[in-house]
Amino acid sequence: MPRLGPASELFIERHLVPELRAWRGEMSLAAVFWIYGVFVSAELAMLHVIALYLDQIWVQQAVILAFALYTPGILVAIWRCADNASPFWATMVRWLTVAWSLNTAFILLFLQVDLLMRFARG
Repeated sequence: MPRLGPASELFIERHLVPELRAWRGEMSLAAVFWIYGVFVSAELAMLHVIALYLDQIWVQQAVILAFALYTPGILVAIWRCADNASPFWATMVRWLTVAWSLNTAFILLFLQVDLLMRFARG
């Protein structure tokens, strides 16, 4: 692996260490599930609702894209962090992750189709 320069290492150390630990499955399941999963996803959903209310089509598109890029990563992190929980919670959260991924895929699909139809109408 190439060695990062001091500025890159400093940025990663300050800003991305918790996310990298979550991605590797090194954080507690509760923190990753509730903070990175539920809270951040709810914030993205609220941004979309606000953009929808204000009829900001391009902001809605940006939020859909952000959600589509964010969700797979957090679902992988949650899946990996499930190893740090009791067998009951690990199994429960893995089933929830499957349901969450299907739900997100359908929601994003329908939001995107609706957005394209509104964009086409002008």
